[in-house]
Amino acid sequence: MPWSNQNGGGGPWGGGGGNGGGGNKGPWGQGPNRPRGGGNGRGPGGPPDLEEILRRGQNQLKNVIPGGFNGGVFVIVALLIVAFFLVNSIYTVQPDERGVEMRFGKPKDEISMPGLHFHLWPLETVEIVKVTEQQQSIGGRGAGGDGSNAGLMLTGDQNIVNVQFSVLFSVTDPKAYLFNVEDPANTLRQVSESAMREVVGRRPAQDIFRDNRQAIAEDVKTTIQVTMDAYGSGISVNTVAIEDAAPPREVADAFDEVQRAEQNEDQYVEQSNQYANQVLGGARGQAAQLREEAAAYKNRIVQEAQGEAQRFISVYNAYSQAPDVTRKRLYLETMQGVLGKSKKVILDESGNQGVLPYLPLTEIGRPAPQTGGAQ
Repeated sequence: MPWSNQNGGGGPWGGGGGNGGGGNKGPWGQGPNRPRGGGNGRGPGGPPDLEEILRRGQNQLKNVIPGGFNGGVFVIVALLIVAFFLVNSIYTVQPDERGVEMRFGKPKDEISMPGLHFHLWPLETVEIVKVTEQQQSIGGRGAGGDGSNAGLMLTGDQNIVNVQFSVLFSVTDPKAYLFNVEDPANTLRQVSESAMREVVGRRPAQDIFRDNRQAIAEDVKTTIQVTMDAYGSGISVNTVAIEDAAPPREVADAFDEVQRAEQNEDQYVEQSNQYANQVLGGARGQAAQLREEAAAYKNRIVQEAQGEAQRFISVYNAYSQAPDVTRKRLYLETMQGVLGKSKKVILDESGNQGVLPYLPLTEIGRPAPQTGGAQ
């Protein structure tokens, strides 16, 4: 023991009784306090014995664990191994996920649906894939996180535009998504960017800016889907949305000037079209009026000509039946028409007996002057 008498019965404070050093005295000239009880030399008033506490703990552990302390270590290790195996063998698939189990690295045909599943780990492993709709943004300055101008594209009319768009996709075949393409997300990004460049490169800049964005988005979606299907990626492209299309910042001012000039051109063209429509409409109206008047004049002249012809025919028929009477009647009607409009009166000298030559014969045909009412 640490307090055993090793030098003639002396304690840790030195000086034993057998050496004549004044008995069991400590460093302060007196001996250590002795316990009051006997037995193992430790009483309730002394300090605790650590070795005794360790022996009691070992005895209790032997009673709890079969085979003693050494055998219990193996049981604990075995339990830990079983628990570790169960933790790695049981997995959960969420409602928006699907699981693909692999045995020795080869995927199984079955797809793990949402719920709790068990597989023989480490012989079997599982890969979890999210199958709900996901979004991938492409383009824009520094959209890829590397500060590159990924959205700069050349249009069909040799203009540069900065296109920012998003691709909404979902995984329809988890096994193909995991094993047919090494990096599906990066592959989709590259295919989408290439498809957008291809479609934009066939169209003028005006289409991508405002005129025909929807048609461009549909063409890009079709191109992406065909390419990803050729790769066997297991991805279904739902929507391609063009979020923004603008010129590069370095030429934005010049492009704005061009846009304003084009808008002014459109305004002038619209005004000229309105003026042309107005003038053309008036000219067409006048032409229609002239055509109607000409048709009416033609119809009137034709009708008059036909009436004169019918009158002449009727007169001729009457003349053929009585030529003398008809000639006389025609002569009298003609002279009446001619002399009725004349202002001169010619008198035959042989037949003017009793007629004054100074009569105002020229005033006979004039209307009488109107006189005012009585005063």
